[in-house]
Amino acid sequence: MVDMLLGNSDFYSHQLLNVTPMHPKLSTSPQNSIANIVKKCVTLLQFCASCKFKLKQVHAFAIKHGVPLSNPDLGKHLIYGIVTLSAPMSYAHKIFSFIQDPNIFTWNTMIRGYAESENPSPAYELYNKMQYSCIKPDTHTYPFLLKAIAKLSDVRLGEMIHSVSVRNGFESLLFVQNGLVHMYASFGHVEDAYKVFELMCDKDLVAWNSVINGFASNGRPNEALTLFREMFYEGISPDGFTMVSLFSACSELGALALGRRAHAYTTKIGLTENMKVNNAILDFYAKCGSIKEAKKVFAEMKERNVVSWSSLIVGLAVNGFGKEALECFKEMETEGSMPGEATFVGVLYACSHCGMVDEGYNYFKRMINEYEIMPKIEHYGCMVDLLGRAGLVKEAYEFIQSMPMLPNPVIWRTLLGACTTHGHSALAEIARRKLLQLEPKHSGDFVLLSNLYASERRWLDVQRVRGTMVRERVKKTPGHSLVELGNHVHEFYMGDRSHPQNKEIYAMLVEVTNKLKQEGYVPVTENVFMDIEEEEKENALSYHSEKMAIAFMLINTPPMTPIRVIKNLRVCADCHSAIKLISKVFYREIVVRDCSRFHHFKDGDCSCMDYW
Repeated sequence: MVDMLLGNSDFYSHQLLNVTPMHPKLSTSPQNSIANIVKKCVTLLQFCASCKFKLKQVHAFAIKHGVPLSNPDLGKHLIYGIVTLSAPMSYAHKIFSFIQDPNIFTWNTMIRGYAESENPSPAYELYNKMQYSCIKPDTHTYPFLLKAIAKLSDVRLGEMIHSVSVRNGFESLLFVQNGLVHMYASFGHVEDAYKVFELMCDKDLVAWNSVINGFASNGRPNEALTLFREMFYEGISPDGFTMVSLFSACSELGALALGRRAHAYTTKIGLTENMKVNNAILDFYAKCGSIKEAKKVFAEMKERNVVSWSSLIVGLAVNGFGKEALECFKEMETEGSMPGEATFVGVLYACSHCGMVDEGYNYFKRMINEYEIMPKIEHYGCMVDLLGRAGLVKEAYEFIQSMPMLPNPVIWRTLLGACTTHGHSALAEIARRKLLQLEPKHSGDFVLLSNLYASERRWLDVQRVRGTMVRERVKKTPGHSLVELGNHVHEFYMGDRSHPQNKEIYAMLVEVTNKLKQEGYVPVTENVFMDIEEEEKENALSYHSEKMAIAFMLINTPPMTPIRVIKNLRVCADCHSAIKLISKVFYREIVVRDCSRFHHFKDGDCSCMDYW
């Protein structure tokens, strides 16, 4: 078994005797005691910090010269070396299984190894065995164990270990507290992470990073930015992990000015050589609709990986530059970079939003045949979207039926949206039935079906759908829009009158409407799916959140200043038509990011070419 695990021990021991002169030499004479061989092997292991091959040489030599497999001293150092080198944990586990009475250091090293591996499950099993062996956990046990549980996303187990750590008196230790903050943030329980964070007497950079990233990655960007400011005031210097979380929060909010300052600060403190930070900056500019700056960051990167290429390709695609995204993909191939799953999501997305059906099919086939990437649900979703947007709704349904996996709610919702846009009631009913089985209370599905019925003036069916929403207590997600001014992000809802500049905003909306009508603007009232008078429909359209946000910015920014809006729902046809004219009449470049893409409005045109 040992020969199978380590190879020929004679070969390894021969190699070991020819190590660099700075290494202590092992004598092979029979007079050497086992203890002496173990001592020298342990010393040699300290020189194997970057070479798995030499670590196995040392192990093989020890076995050949009579060191028993159960020797705890050699075993713990071998296991530590394996974990440090990220060698296979199966190797470490075989060594561990021979050791008689391993000490707490060895148990902790094994738990750490599994916590840092792709399969963290055995970490908790080892913890239990350690308890049964009457080995008490120490200050290192719980940080490693909490890291493993965070990877497992086992909330109940995490809460139990939290209780045990408190009971055993370890909760006040910094590393345990950091582990708890990271664990709860990984679960998405950011409030619990923050409670632990608040109770910490000494908050180090790791704790700040964990809680900031927890808020940033769980849809709470405002809190992430607030904590970043607090950290700064506390005199804690950010590192690369902090800045990645900060750029993520700025991306979520569309806070371009704040992100630009963060970019300048990153350059000042010398973090622009960090590839993860550069990728985060690139992604931030792309998600804020500043594709020129994203391309500039990409061009200046000294080192690029698949994430860099994928971020730019996806960024170009969602900003409406589909053909440029495909050119970027070709350049990536020319340079010999291997595309990944995310890369092809961007490529297929670009084809979808530019109506390039044949090209989309070709790239889908190349992904499978040429790059041997098996499509995931996201790739199938892109293909359904590609067909649906092009009006090939029946083909989209047939494609769904041919999928080798069960379609998820997003797939059926994409089909339902295409049915609503192109008027396919029969297929819409099929999609809705599937969605009722998978996500019966998703408000967007009710709205899509209601809109389809309303477009066909089937008011009784509209009332039936709306009645079901009331009975099932399904609440429609309210549309809101965000704009950044100064150091603040302002939020607007449809018809909202809570803003301090409420009167000025509504006065500007009246002025905007009047100027647009002089340019020939006619409200697209088909988007107001209610059986009410035409005038009421026009009033309802006037107060959509993105129009209110634009009116606010027209009041508070100098002429010619670009306006950037982040909207949580899809831009309606009327707002799209109106904003095109606003960009022309008020000489403004307006960038609107909705739930699926960017619209760059300038001089009365939009980058989407009215295909969205």
